[in-house]
Amino acid sequence: MYRRNSILDIKLALQDSPVVLINGARQVGKSTLAKALISIHYDEPGITYDDPFTTYDGTRYLSLDDITLLSAAKSDPTSLLATIGDSIVIDEIQRAPEMFLAIKKLVDQDRRPGRFLLTGSANAMTLPKVADSLAGRMEVHTLWPLSQGEIAGTKEAFIDFCFGTQKPPATSAIAWKELSERLKLGGYPEILKRSDVRRRNAWYRSYLTSIIERDIRELANIEGYRELPNLLQLLAARVGGLLNFSEISRISKIGNTTLKRYVALLEAVFIFVPLPAWYRNEECRLIKSPKIYLNDTGLAMHLRGIDQDRLLDHNKAGFILENFIVMELKKQQAWSQTLPKLYHFRTAAGKEVDVVLEAPDGRIVGVEIKSSSEVNAHDFAGMKELAALAGKAFHRGIVLYTGRETVSFGPNLSAMPISALWEISESAGS
Repeated sequence: MYRRNSILDIKLALQDSPVVLINGARQVGKSTLAKALISIHYDEPGITYDDPFTTYDGTRYLSLDDITLLSAAKSDPTSLLATIGDSIVIDEIQRAPEMFLAIKKLVDQDRRPGRFLLTGSANAMTLPKVADSLAGRMEVHTLWPLSQGEIAGTKEAFIDFCFGTQKPPATSAIAWKELSERLKLGGYPEILKRSDVRRRNAWYRSYLTSIIERDIRELANIEGYRELPNLLQLLAARVGGLLNFSEISRISKIGNTTLKRYVALLEAVFIFVPLPAWYRNEECRLIKSPKIYLNDTGLAMHLRGIDQDRLLDHNKAGFILENFIVMELKKQQAWSQTLPKLYHFRTAAGKEVDVVLEAPDGRIVGVEIKSSSEVNAHDFAGMKELAALAGKAFHRGIVLYTGRETVSFGPNLSAMPISALWEISESAGS
């Protein structure tokens, strides 16, 4: 099992929150993490999880993939929970949203921490009445596909370095061939087990079918769900670009209102990951549309039918590299001490910064992504525009590129090898 870097934060949440929810796309490791947390939090090492409804010294593990349990949870969740016990783990909670009100009732009667550990493959905050029913009672943690550090067994600290005051450390260069292999594999645990490209593509096909025909249909009763594979391909073809509903509606022949609903559903199951625009105030002439990303580069490549040979061309792989780095930052966001929000920046004149990290105290860090092995002063044009707008809040600007050296381009501006993303880690003392 890969050790997830957010496990400590979730463990701490179980010590002071009555309900903790781990949500994220299917097959990213939520159930595995929940089972590991049972062993840690409830001190029950070495237990097995074959039975969907099992007791472990007072802790009940319920899997709502079990048809009988799902039926009971939907028909009378209050009675089901009342007969179980004090500490309950419920897997795939989104399949029975009726349980949330029953959980609220039990928590209001007894607010002891760690009573409920939930997992879900759909964003619970998009489910009717959930956000209101468990406000102040539930802490939510999102799990993404594995980060590069999690695959290697380290805990990245690149984001916290960005908001610190240290000078950029030396990092090793990464050959484009190795980097393209990381882009191709992505971070789904199951894919990392499969060396054959045909077997990986077979898994992706089955996975997407399960997402569309099960998770999305359960989340919303839609008639045109068969249009979703085509929509996903259109989104994959626009990775790194601005979300233009009118254009996608025209090409897909899906009405604008329906299209927005479909895109919202793909976001709710953590496949589509929009990156909103950053702007200091409403009067600035900035582009405010979100940018399009998918949760995993391996999945994006499958949807676009891109093979490894195309990745060997730097110029043709820039959009996949951008998706890769955006998602690595999104993953690290979950366990960083800074807890910044992620945006993109683009002016009407076309100056842009790929990622803007904004800390809760308002400090700004810009991250620009280059697939080339060389950086020049022109590559900081968008960063300087961002710095001018942010003023004193601008903390640092970094261009991540495929070259070898860490180079200064002025006060708080530097170019760094892409490997800094995972080589700057807690274990490295950063």
